[in-house]
Amino acid sequence: MRVRVFALVAAGALSAGMTTAEARPFDASGNLTQWSEFGTDQSEDRRSARSERARGRRQARTERNTERRSARSDFEGRSSLGAGSMRFSGVGPRPRRWCGWWMRTQRGGGPHLNVAWNWRNYGRATSPQVGAVVVWRHHVGEIVGQASNGKWIVRSGNDGGAVRTRARSVAGAIFRI
Repeated sequence: MRVRVFALVAAGALSAGMTTAEARPFDASGNLTQWSEFGTDQSEDRRSARSERARGRRQARTERNTERRSARSDFEGRSSLGAGSMRFSGVGPRPRRWCGWWMRTQRGGGPHLNVAWNWRNYGRATSPQVGAVVVWRHHVGEIVGQASNGKWIVRSGNDGGAVRTRARSVAGAIFRI
């Protein structure tokens, strides 16, 4: 009995001390009323300014994407590398993972060589040397030199999203010539 009375008194005291959680004033129909003492609805102004900025950002993003697509497409509308795309004619459009495709532009071969791991069957086996194709499970490149630290200098496509030449460890790789 005491516990019930205490619970009822505590609930009544708690609810009496509460205020509404509305952060902005609304009228009876649920519409936002004036926000400031200046007589303007600044909340509505802020909301329209935010939507205007968002609309501007969307439009700018659309324009940038359109420019990028038009810069990447050749006269037939296919995806390519841009201004220098004519020298890669005959190898087809560049795939998303394009290190194997880039090696095809350097060494030739069919579309099956777009996949890096398929280069393990290219030519004949060899040891690491300048001019050899170096094949990892998910990447392929060509050896163009040897660094003073013993690593091999490898040029490959799609290395950080670009064609790069850098010293790399070739441990565990396969070499073909």
